[in-house]
Amino acid sequence: MTQRAKIDTDGGGTGAAAGPPVVHRPTGLTSAEVAERVARGEVNDVPLRSSRSTPDIVRANVFTRFNAIIGVLWVIMLFVAPIQDSLFGFVIIANTGIGIVQELRAKKTLDGLAVIGEAKPTVRRDGAATEISTSEIVLGDLIELGPGDKVVVDGEVAEADSLEVDESLLTGEADPVVKKPGDRMMSGSFVVAGGGAFTATKVGREAYAAQLAEEASRFTLVHSELRTGISTILKYVTWMMVPTAIGLIISQLVVKNNDVKDSIARTVGGIVPMIPEGLVLLTSVAFAIGVIRLGRKQCLVQELPAIEGLARVDVVCLDKTGTLTEGGMDVTDLRLLDGADESYVRKVLGALGESDPRPNASLQAIIDAYPDSVAWRCTESLPFSSARKYSGAAFSEGDGENSTWLLGAPDVLLRPGDPALGEVDRLNEQGLRVLLLARAAAELDSPQVAEGARATALVVLEQRLRPDAADTLAYFADQSVATKVISGDNAVSVGAVAGKLGLPGAATTVDARTLPTEPEAMAEVLDANAVFGRVTPQQKRDMVAALQSRGHTVAMTGDGVNDVLALKDADIGVSMGSGSEATRAVAQIVLLNNSFSTLPSVVAEGRRVIGNITRVATLFLTKTVYSVLLAVLVVCFQVEYPFLPRHLTLLSTLTIGIPAFFLALAPNKERAQPHFVRRVMRYAIPSGVIAGVATFVTYLIARHYYTGPDALDAETSAATLTLFLVSMWVLAIIARPYTWWRIALVATMGGAFLLVLVVPWLQNFFALKLVGVTMPWTAVAIAAAASAVLEFTWRWVGRRFPA
Repeated sequence: MTQRAKIDTDGGGTGAAAGPPVVHRPTGLTSAEVAERVARGEVNDVPLRSSRSTPDIVRANVFTRFNAIIGVLWVIMLFVAPIQDSLFGFVIIANTGIGIVQELRAKKTLDGLAVIGEAKPTVRRDGAATEISTSEIVLGDLIELGPGDKVVVDGEVAEADSLEVDESLLTGEADPVVKKPGDRMMSGSFVVAGGGAFTATKVGREAYAAQLAEEASRFTLVHSELRTGISTILKYVTWMMVPTAIGLIISQLVVKNNDVKDSIARTVGGIVPMIPEGLVLLTSVAFAIGVIRLGRKQCLVQELPAIEGLARVDVVCLDKTGTLTEGGMDVTDLRLLDGADESYVRKVLGALGESDPRPNASLQAIIDAYPDSVAWRCTESLPFSSARKYSGAAFSEGDGENSTWLLGAPDVLLRPGDPALGEVDRLNEQGLRVLLLARAAAELDSPQVAEGARATALVVLEQRLRPDAADTLAYFADQSVATKVISGDNAVSVGAVAGKLGLPGAATTVDARTLPTEPEAMAEVLDANAVFGRVTPQQKRDMVAALQSRGHTVAMTGDGVNDVLALKDADIGVSMGSGSEATRAVAQIVLLNNSFSTLPSVVAEGRRVIGNITRVATLFLTKTVYSVLLAVLVVCFQVEYPFLPRHLTLLSTLTIGIPAFFLALAPNKERAQPHFVRRVMRYAIPSGVIAGVATFVTYLIARHYYTGPDALDAETSAATLTLFLVSMWVLAIIARPYTWWRIALVATMGGAFLLVLVVPWLQNFFALKLVGVTMPWTAVAIAAAASAVLEFTWRWVGRRFPA
């Protein structure tokens, strides 16, 4: 073990002996050396990639498969038809522009929050420790490390004080690696115990972490059933669209031998509505706006579909410390054991606090209660490890006496059956945290240092409960989301804290040391209980896997290094902003305000996105189904296609485009349901078929009713009226349950169509004019019958094919 570097430079100050020789630690680079390296470009200038770049956003929104198809059709229409029939192209430009603007707004929010959440490594320059941003690190910088710190660039160990590094994110090996001076440090790893410093040998894009970031930046999406489902739907739509479009082209150009320009216009009018181009755009916009909304609440969503993922979660695993309780603690009592002298114990506790340059919350409370007041020299130190459950230090007390002390979990340091454990249990039952101070008989570097240790005192600490934790737990219980408290602390103490917060099942706690190792057996215990104590980091990971094996979607929250592996394996990882950099790096969601109460907002936002996109997807795909069906019927019956592009542009805008935008952004508290594709298609297919058949029946009747040169325009107007009314009924069903603004939305769309029918210049612009009385009322009657069938079908489908 190396002597603590902090003491080496103390000279004769507090906590150091006056006699021993001073060993000078490296002072790091000078300001001149830093400036010289900056001038040479030897800076860690990797750009922060919390989201896609602006060119990527523009390309992703502009160069899409459907924009390409519609773009070609638009250019054709500009040459062969009036501008009214090219309106669909302008709609695509507007939609694409909206998508770009919304995602750029989301990017600005995301990048700004990422900078706020970025950890600042400590470097030693001119002999002083300074916090800087990762982009300011230069080649040769001496970077200090402590528990939880992430290694941000590659380097070589210069100082090591019981330094243990977890490289699991790089190698997959969960066991910490002990580092000594001269050993290699890999960026992307993180410190789990001890401390030290390393010299940066690779910065910028040469560092291993930067290479990983280039391959998979933070924008890499987690699995999204919504995106996957939409991609699946669009794939099948494309397959249907190609043969149908070919048949339509042949029918209109060859079989009917019509005017070429008019035939092209009607062919394009049949192809364009088959494409649900707005569905992809609206999904992206909904996600982007979700990120902006959560960003205002200091919630950093590092991967956009994570808000969807958390909405689908049915089990939330919470780490007690930092999640249910605040980071700070207070010493409430000191209980002496075995006749120990209180003044001497206070000296020991003060010296132990001084021995650790990076104290955790428990040790910080001890430091605050028992400041160091003696000139003891720390000869060795053993930092706290969550796997070990204790820390320690060896001292030369200045009077020739040497002593070694351990501070940690009583049930780990004491033998089973020790009388002190009874008192510990009673304190834990009150929700208090208890640490044991014990004098070790063995050397600190001995693997058996805890064996034979003599109990000296119990340090009683009280944790500060988060004021918002109880309400958040109640929210999850109300939403049928199971909550599991998984902590490394004593099980009884954890249960007492959970009980104070009203967690169901808190009365029964499980000591994780008794958990079975077989995944199926472990899953049974996890399903039956809610509170688990003395959980090791590896067990947290195993518990997440066991829950997932039962089909659960698992979210894991935490802020400490011991949570990293579980956060990484969970479906959704949630980290506190004040947590270690390692946890923030692997989490999909970071709560920058450290408020557990933000989670319900994330769940609500995800539910809003999922529920609303499911609603509007039915609108878009109903249009696709009836467009394909109408094209097939036109080919089979060898008749002119009834619609020009302007007609379907008007219908799409009033029955899909405008309503879908408002419905997609509306509040929605429905619980997220699986099987997105099935849930959408079970309604879209019958709705599209009913609308298509009703429209074609009206068209055929109108063809027999009207004669003369202007007959086709009159036939089209009648068919358009039927299709609009049936589509409005689909919209009316999807808009349920009704609120004042939903009723106003549907009514406004109906009023807009009525305006087109009664204003002469709009009639001419959209080529819509109802001729006579009989046929328009026939169209209304057919639409009414179709709407009744539609209503019955939706109710029947809901009972017959539950999702």
